[in-house]
Amino acid sequence: MSHAAVIFDLGGVVFPSPIDTMREFEQANGLPHRFLSEVVLADVEHGAWSRLERGELTIPEFCVAFQAECEAAGHAIDATAFMGAMGSGAGARPAMIRAIRAIRAHGLKTAALTNNWPGAGDAGDAGSDGGGFCGIRDAAEPLFDTVVESAVEGLRKPDPRIYLLVCERLGIEPPAAVFLDDLGANLKPARELGMTTIKVADPDLALGELAGVLGFPVS
Repeated sequence: MSHAAVIFDLGGVVFPSPIDTMREFEQANGLPHRFLSEVVLADVEHGAWSRLERGELTIPEFCVAFQAECEAAGHAIDATAFMGAMGSGAGARPAMIRAIRAIRAHGLKTAALTNNWPGAGDAGDAGSDGGGFCGIRDAAEPLFDTVVESAVEGLRKPDPRIYLLVCERLGIEPPAAVFLDDLGANLKPARELGMTTIKVADPDLALGELAGVLGFPVS
């Protein structure tokens, strides 16, 4: 089956990784390296972070729950300040925006598939995966045929159902899609559904791989 669509993770792919913001917050607040990530990953199904990304908690509710989880893990944090830092993400990567436009110019569909939190689509706000939508929703022309947000759908990557949902909205079967994400855990279910997957560690290398998969330049 030829590829009919390319699906992009936002934070870490279209935008810089929010993990960098976590590391900066840890360093600025005297926390151990990777402490916040370890708290998030301690309970990937029922922890405060996952519940926030499924839209089950408001930001204030999350702050209370996440502070408690951090304290239980051995360190106190100001979760409100942490969320403020997470919400000040950088703008979109120009090379990714050019690639999306090139893909659309060749007649393929594009989508964003992001784990985020309630309100993360608002101007100046950011999701953990999304890094904000500045430069996306304000673009002169649409960059995505659909944007699937975890906090809106009540599902989050790596739940296979959210990959099937974005394909349904694009009107394609999973094998017709290429999916880019910076996290291997999020690529695995997409690959198992038949998608072609590309891990984004170095954005330029990933775009070179994407061009090879699609058969035309995207830079």
